[in-house]
Amino acid sequence: MPGRATPAPAVPAPAALGAVPAQTRRAAVRRALGRRATGDGAAPQADADLTVVVLAPTDPMTRGQLRRMADLAREEGHRVRWEEARGGTTAPFHTIGGLAGMLRRADRIVMGDPFSRYVQLLLTITRAKDLVVVDDGTATMEFVAQLARGERLVRWHRKGGRPGARDLLFAPVSSSARRRLTPSARRRVEVFSSMPVSEVPDGVTVTANDFAWTRARFGPPAVTAGADMVGTSLVETGVVDGERYLEAVRALARAHGATRYFAHRREHPDKLRRLAAETGLEIVRPELPLELIARRGPVGRTILSFPSTVVHTLPLALAGTGVRVAVCDIDPAWLTATASPRAQGFLSGVTGTARDVHRLAAVTSPA
Repeated sequence: MPGRATPAPAVPAPAALGAVPAQTRRAAVRRALGRRATGDGAAPQADADLTVVVLAPTDPMTRGQLRRMADLAREEGHRVRWEEARGGTTAPFHTIGGLAGMLRRADRIVMGDPFSRYVQLLLTITRAKDLVVVDDGTATMEFVAQLARGERLVRWHRKGGRPGARDLLFAPVSSSARRRLTPSARRRVEVFSSMPVSEVPDGVTVTANDFAWTRARFGPPAVTAGADMVGTSLVETGVVDGERYLEAVRALARAHGATRYFAHRREHPDKLRRLAAETGLEIVRPELPLELIARRGPVGRTILSFPSTVVHTLPLALAGTGVRVAVCDIDPAWLTATASPRAQGFLSGVTGTARDVHRLAAVTSPA
């Protein structure tokens, strides 16, 4: 989901290089296009020097969303290069070798996931003086704070755990990437996001994504009288207990009359089958990021969500439509024993900093 989708590195010609990581959430192409949207809804002018490079993930749902986003980027006049970067043992060598020349010549790199090891590795190759992080995921909030504090780059749901063998092996590359993402007299760093950021490091420029391109390109949607629910991958990432999550979804759907459940691209099929059987919700697996799906409609008058990217992005994408976004806090009792010590505080911060949302009390479920 856009809010949470993970993209891939976009690679332009010498004048501009976009790097979008392939793990996410994620449709960085859409966000980059957002800043070029015109007020009258006319198609934006494509940058002739931009090439979008997708480092294809292995997850089928994420691949599908990125394929559709790549089609949209082509429709906007951009060159798209699809790299099977994770297609076997030799794939990374072919991908890096094929991109090295462009990375060295590029003046500008745009990346969608600074936590991606693949993206961090590519950053060690480039000499670009202009680096832009383009992402509307909750990880953006953590990335900026970690950069300000000079900490190693670690995803929020893993923070607090001991580094594994792969982390230690990759540490020199990660440290190099963090240094390159730190502004200097020779290097400009910008963050383009709809997420609220604090502790902004000296020299980092923060530019707000207001989803102008999304609103100009799609909709307005037909709004139905019912409610829709947005799923989360907090169970899959080991943060929330699966049984507690199922009970919370059931209670929310019953209380608000929700009929559809928009699944996160990383939610496990077995979990979704059980949700459908035990809650009666229609499970929808979107082929595009949720912000675009919601703009195309139809969409419920109320959208229910747990703390996630969409509580920040959907109010922007659906501005002026009358749709209400309601967020349900995560009860501390739902957290797993292995959840990061920072999980509860981080998730509360995601909700607390959201604007134009209705805050619901946490659903209580039996132990």
